[in-house]
Amino acid sequence: MRQQFLIPTMVICGLVLSACEKETEEEKVERTYQEVNVIDETNLNEVLLTAADPNEAVTYFQGAAAKNPGRIDLQRGLAISLGRAKRTTEAASAWKKVTTMKGATNVDKVEYAGALVKSGDWAKAKATLDSVPPTFETFQRYRLEAVVADSRQDWKRADHFYETAVGLTTRPGSVMNNWGYSKLARGDFTAAERLFSDAIRQDSSLFTAKNNLVLARTAQGNYSMPVIPLTQVERAMLLNTMGISAVKQGDVATAKNLFREAIATHPQHYGEAVRSLRALEEA
Repeated sequence: MRQQFLIPTMVICGLVLSACEKETEEEKVERTYQEVNVIDETNLNEVLLTAADPNEAVTYFQGAAAKNPGRIDLQRGLAISLGRAKRTTEAASAWKKVTTMKGATNVDKVEYAGALVKSGDWAKAKATLDSVPPTFETFQRYRLEAVVADSRQDWKRADHFYETAVGLTTRPGSVMNNWGYSKLARGDFTAAERLFSDAIRQDSSLFTAKNNLVLARTAQGNYSMPVIPLTQVERAMLLNTMGISAVKQGDVATAKNLFREAIATHPQHYGEAVRSLRALEEA
């Protein structure tokens, strides 16, 4: 009798173990699919943050973040996408939310401060940067510190932060341009000219720095073209900038000559310079 009961019991145990093994395999397969989905999603997120149309990325991350409100990576993606789409006020709100979530870092605070700077909220930007520990030293942090100090006309702190930021990056061209513009705003044209020249040496594609360099030189009465890498169109545009600067300084004769040279230099019809010259001649 014992054997009759023992065999069915062993069979049942075997079936249970078999079922357990089968369930385990199914779980493994499901977990593998989940891992693949996570990898695919990560790749998709990276593509959307770099190559996709910014507004399409905003739509994607808005939907993803709504379905997964606790995931800070999706909220970051939304904040970054809003910034890329030039939706500065929304980007600032999105970054603010990121800073309140579990897993938020000092990098998130600095990004929030950057969004506040772009939206013109200087007071909140300063308060946010002040909340970042002084031991957190990054290029982005000090670049923003410098810009905020500029907004408060705290020139000593601005110079300190600009100098620190330059030392923390291998591509200082843009921050040198900002520093030069700060000097230009203060009326320190010689220092501004030097910084704009340095910025162009670091990155010859910075047309803003080239235009600012011309402004710094013409503010000192120097209307000669600086020796820097220029396309034909860029040269014409800088001649036009010099002409406008000459007008502002009351040197009409020089302005006319500069506008004429800009028109002759530009490979196509240069409407802006033509209108400026015509206005001066009619006046």
